[in-house]
Amino acid sequence: MKMKMEQRQRTTTIQLRQSEGEQEVIEGYALKFDRWSDTLGWFYPFREKLAQGCLDDTDTSNVVALFNHDSSQVLGRTGANVELEVDNIGLKFRIKPTNTTLSRDLMENIRAGVINQCSFAFTVPNEEGAEEWEETEEGTYERTIHKIDRLYDVSVVTTPAYPDTEAVVGARGKKMVEELRSHPQKKEIQRMLNELDKEEILKTL
Repeated sequence: MKMKMEQRQRTTTIQLRQSEGEQEVIEGYALKFDRWSDTLGWFYPFREKLAQGCLDDTDTSNVVALFNHDSSQVLGRTGANVELEVDNIGLKFRIKPTNTTLSRDLMENIRAGVINQCSFAFTVPNEEGAEEWEETEEGTYERTIHKIDRLYDVSVVTTPAYPDTEAVVGARGKKMVEELRSHPQKKEIQRMLNELDKEEILKTL
């Protein structure tokens, strides 16, 4: 089953940096490890974090830098003017702006503090151990992503950090979840329940 591409926004510090004699660059973290997101979802609320090492085998060979995930507003590309670096904090990006109106306007808005957020688009492989779901005592869910197989873009964005996503479960899936939750062998089938909820949630992201 092909996994749907997901996007996540986060509030971070995007900076303009310039070393002596060098061009000014846009710099920041597209993602950070081991930090819980705000609550996502509606019908099945959940939060998630990216585990250290989730980028170890990620394909980053053709990542574009965009404004608001808009493919018509390109800021750069790896192999040209975008550098990506994984450290113990997360995924750091560095964009050397091109001489375009888009880049100049964006840099001015970053200087003014109008734009200070970034985002990334990714997929999680459909394989054992790539992600882990757990139900909390409050009845919500926690998702830990252990593996990202491909990074599509890093984007400077104007949207809020980790906005709530309405996760709607289909009638058949909702009925199955309710039956599983009331089953006397709930502990033995908890893994099946988590897998079902996970699939329904991801369909709506």
